[in-house]
Amino acid sequence: MGTPELDVCHRRARVATAALFLTNGALFANLLPRYPEIKAGLALSNTAFGLAVAAFSAGALLTGPTAAALIRRYRSSVVAVACSVLIALFALAAGLAPTGVTLAAALFCAGAADSVADVAQNVHGLRLQRAYGRSIINSLHAVWSSGAVLGGLIGAGAIYFGVPRSVQSGASGVLFSAVCLIAYRFLLPGADHHEPAHHESSAADRSGRGVYLPLAALVIVAIAGAAIEDGGSSWATLYLHDSLSAPAAIAAFGYVAVVGFQFIGRALGDRMVDRWGQAAVARAGGLTVALGMGIALAFPSVPGTIAGFAAAGFGSATLVPGAMHAADELPGLRPGAGLTVLTWLMRVGFLGSPILVGAIADAVSLRVGLLSVVVAGLVAVALARTLSPRNRSARS
Repeated sequence: MGTPELDVCHRRARVATAALFLTNGALFANLLPRYPEIKAGLALSNTAFGLAVAAFSAGALLTGPTAAALIRRYRSSVVAVACSVLIALFALAAGLAPTGVTLAAALFCAGAADSVADVAQNVHGLRLQRAYGRSIINSLHAVWSSGAVLGGLIGAGAIYFGVPRSVQSGASGVLFSAVCLIAYRFLLPGADHHEPAHHESSAADRSGRGVYLPLAALVIVAIAGAAIEDGGSSWATLYLHDSLSAPAAIAAFGYVAVVGFQFIGRALGDRMVDRWGQAAVARAGGLTVALGMGIALAFPSVPGTIAGFAAAGFGSATLVPGAMHAADELPGLRPGAGLTVLTWLMRVGFLGSPILVGAIADAVSLRVGLLSVVVAGLVAVALARTLSPRNRSARS
């Protein structure tokens, strides 16, 4: 049991870590409402703008594998704060970019910083979770979701009140960078992991048979979670408006339902995981996704579809945090390596999912394309046992 002093330290560190998640969700999200304005101001075609936006994912995929080495050398707290400040700088540069090329370059750098910050803040959150001895990672991801909503509201409010992009991006960057720098002093000190002794890795671990197959399964679970999230963020509004003829104001509730109920699921997720276990919660969540979206697509209506997307958001809430936790605890890998690989490859899911759904939508219909959400839910059900504690090490 911890001393009162340690308990206070852990509580402060939890608030500080939550501040990092909030900042990461808010920093880039406050630029997104400005995208139409940026596109029009630079006179970019749809193709040119799409390539510029894709540069964010390209930067993330390129630098993602470096996160583990940076964290081992500089600690997760330093890396998370430094990269958060870099995101603020590059988001400001993107908002003020004078050409499409400079916009793409700024977004590329923002994506590169974001991918490393994502791993670092999760490493620190999982370290804190081990100190607590119970699940807290879902609540941290819930704070990230609330940060994304906050960032979007900042951007929308700035547009409504006629605040220039330079003022909005500059003020947001300064504010959230200050939050990170203040939070830094309250984060956990010292190394993030204890290197496992050489004898702790079995022959099976060293050969990869006992490590890489479970890691691959966890990557698939995380990609399934990413595909479900993308189904809501990229396609919910379009499907409701174009396929079901919902008014634009109503169609927006498809995306709101996903992120809103995902926040609720993450806020409740730690208690559910502590009570029933990560595998059982993931299995129930995947089933909720598959049934909710399956019924919505089988019997299309505006209210039913919004409810289906709400079920998808709630059911997917713990999939990515749970996969991150399990990957970080796998034996036979260097500290941080499992989480880095999973976070990196999960971004492939975010990049590839809209392409797959779009291709199916063009070939058949968007209704058929959204069956990918149902399939992702079933994949989560099938692989939920990979999240079981018996597949993790007992790192301390």
